[in-house]
Amino acid sequence: QVQLVESGGGLVQAGGSLRLSCAASGSIFSIHTMAWYRQAPGKQRELVAAIISGGSTNYADSVKGRFTISRDNAKNTGYLQMNSLKPEDTAVYYCHAVISLGHYWGQGTQVTVSS
Repeated sequence: QVQLVESGGGLVQAGGSLRLSCAASGSIFSIHTMAWYRQAPGKQRELVAAIISGGSTNYADSVKGRFTISRDNAKNTGYLQMNSLKPEDTAVYYCHAVISLGHYWGQGTQVTVSS
């Protein structure tokens, strides 16, 4: 059984920063990919950023240059540093991980950016 627990969401003013964390626990042999998705009200869930085991990263165009994804393999934890936040970044952010060929989701954390 694998669990992903997100933390770090909250309310921030436009231009501010937040750091999201995603801690994986349970029967973990290897984490291939960790990613962050977000879903705003009335919109589809979209990929924000992803990082694979070798360290390569991928970002949505809308967050390039503002968000940074990273991971600490020793702690089985992923991070999303979000800078220069905009009101359009407001959404529920979900952690997703591919662990030993299984796909897992966190429960989501709310990020609200006020103008």
